Amino acid sequence: MTTRQRVDVREGREGLELRVDGTLASLQRPGQSLTGTVWWALACPIVLVPTRRSRRRVLILGLAAGSVAAALRELAPELDIVGIERDHQVLEAARHRFGLDHLDVELHAVDARDHLARETRRFDLIVEDLFVGPSRSVRKPDWLLGEGYPAIGRRLRRGGFVSANTIHEMPGVVRALRPITERIVSLDVRDHWNRIVVCGRDLPPARELRHRLSGHRPLSRPLRALALRAR
Repeated sequence: MTTRQRVDVREGREGLELRVDGTLASLQRPGQSLTGTVWWALACPIVLVPTRRSRRRVLILGLAAGSVAAALRELAPELDIVGIERDHQVLEAARHRFGLDHLDVELHAVDARDHLARETRRFDLIVEDLFVGPSRSVRKPDWLLGEGYPAIGRRLRRGGFVSANTIHEMPGVVRALRPITERIVSLDVRDHWNRIVVCGRDLPPARELRHRLSGHRPLSRPLRALALRAR
């Protein structure tokens, strides 16, 4: 999409909000690492990656103001985080209003499609949080369900995971992820349209996944708002 997006920062009921074309893209609660259940759900597969692996690395496609990065830093402070955000207005707001620079993210102000085409590194977790369009018709970019997910799969380290934020397009995202691995679990967010789809060769079944996630204290509150289902 080449049209300019509307970027707003406002004080909401739960904290400081970043909205892009009306859609809530990031949330920061004063004095809390907890951002919102959706972003914690996108970040949570990092706890499945063995800590003995040297230089665990995460790629975030659609960084916005860094809500996923903040959750990742809480779960695994030593991570190398690479964040892709094409909108310079969003990045300016993220730096000046949300303190993005304190999260120590390697930033790339570029379209995710272009970055995937030239990225050569492999990642333990790739977070896909890409949407276009106004809030009432928000959707995935056209390229993502075709060439996008195979490109994401090529950048995944052996034993790594993909987490994708879906609203209306979960069935299409699941089909696109199936060639990466047959094991797919959705984390359905209570009282939201969001369904976080997670895949990975070493992903445990839904019930075991909940048990393993529950062993990490920062995830205890988000887990109460999530229903885990095999897909």
